[in-house]
Amino acid sequence: MRFEIVKGKSTTQPYFWRIVSSNGQTLAVSENYVAKASAKSAVESVMKNAAGATVVDLT
Repeated sequence: MRFEIVKGKSTTQPYFWRIVSSNGQTLAVSENYVAKASAKSAVESVMKNAAGATVVDLT
């Protein structure tokens, strides 16, 4: 699994990140960011905090 920081087509908020599985399937996509540094910071935050996340079933 890997995180990818991507420059998209938006001219105002071109950067976003996605989580991609080892078979190449996209698992999650972030919101868009104005600065590449902001997207990178968000990736670092998810990596740091996701290990302690819980699953809540709202069905």
